Amino acid sequence: MGRRADRLGSDPPSKLIWVTGLLSSTLDNVPTYLTFLAAALGRLGLDIEQTSDVLQLVTNHSPLVVAISIGAVFFGAGTYIGDGPNLMVKAICEESKVTTPSFLGYIVKYAIPFLLPVCLLISFLFFRCP
Repeated sequence: MGRRADRLGSDPPSKLIWVTGLLSSTLDNVPTYLTFLAAALGRLGLDIEQTSDVLQLVTNHSPLVVAISIGAVFFGAGTYIGDGPNLMVKAICEESKVTTPSFLGYIVKYAIPFLLPVCLLISFLFFRCP
């Protein structure tokens, strides 16, 4: 991913938060985070395997890192599969005979009405773009 990052264009942090977030809600958030971090490094000609390059990204391009981090973490809670502990809690509840919403029920009842407004607010306040 890092080697082909130049094909991604120069995405602003406001776009990265949403692209990272949408993928993070349907995939596990850690690999999604690392993929976009590698892409950001590659776009700048840096290598994810070099500690000094990662430090340079964090120091000189912190809005990119913040956008990727917020997108992966906040949106990861948007579905059961976006974050591993979500699945564990659901399994524990079901084993204990506690009723839990279905996959789509969780999205409709909790993610959209509670998480989406928070993500929109964060995006607007910190990145000036919904």
